Amino acid sequence: MTAIFESILPIFLLVLLGVWLRRSKLIDQGLWIGLEQFGYYLLFPALLFSTLAEADFTGIKADATAIATIGSVTAMSAVLLLIWPLLRGRQISGAAFTSIFQTATRWNAFIALAVAQKLYGAIGLSLTALVMTLIIIPINFYNVAVLVWFGGGGRGLGFFFLKIITNPLIISSALGILLNITGIELYAPVMTAIDMLATASLSLGLIMVGAGLRIADALRPSGAAMLAVALKLIVMPAFMVGAGALLGIRGDALLVIALGAAVPTAMNGYLLAKQMGGDAELYAAVATIQTAVSFFTIPLVLSATGYVAAG
Repeated sequence: MTAIFESILPIFLLVLLGVWLRRSKLIDQGLWIGLEQFGYYLLFPALLFSTLAEADFTGIKADATAIATIGSVTAMSAVLLLIWPLLRGRQISGAAFTSIFQTATRWNAFIALAVAQKLYGAIGLSLTALVMTLIIIPINFYNVAVLVWFGGGGRGLGFFFLKIITNPLIISSALGILLNITGIELYAPVMTAIDMLATASLSLGLIMVGAGLRIADALRPSGAAMLAVALKLIVMPAFMVGAGALLGIRGDALLVIALGAAVPTAMNGYLLAKQMGGDAELYAAVATIQTAVSFFTIPLVLSATGYVAAG
């Protein structure tokens, strides 16, 4: 467990650097919005495309991985919908529920990819990208649907489907897999340029994660915030590791699945909450708490999963 802790420490040091830089006067505050857009629309899609286009998935149980990951996200979504009447009875609003839902099901791929590369190398990066590709559409489908239904934005089905089909992460993942399956090769200098963008994305992405955290919002966490923390960092890993083990997944593949489940929520859900009538302040508080707590829970989850992965 000490080795895992020391391996993820550099990742969280970059997150802390982002926290400090955002609050210092060294960098113009207007830069951060542009960086978030740059990362979301260019850097991160480049990483997904490059990783998936060049990955070797030989020997990976893609079917079992798909069932375990999509099934776990679906199970978590169903559990949340089932407990909605109880939450409503405790005076939790529909807008707050959408943020609990989002932060319990979304995951921070920047942190997952960085930790996977550090712990498991190229195969860890490829496996994480595969898991991301498998669940990115269901996660966005479920979350946008919940925001449409429970949020105060009054969005229609047209907006819902537009969000899905224009998502740059979905588009880049689909194109990367298409090239991988068909064997089509891009012009080498073009692929090299994309690889260079992909290389820059992880470190910059981690700094942007830190810059997006809202420390003040997390100092007095509400019961709703702590529920979302427990669901994401404890319940979701249990769902995914249990499902993966039952389907015969072992070794690094199971550890990567556990890692994807154990990382904190993604910050892009905060923007979606603002756009579609969710509780953006609650989302920011939960994301901050999850990121801090996950520094300790990720090693615990991976250590526990290691016993199961060994078979």
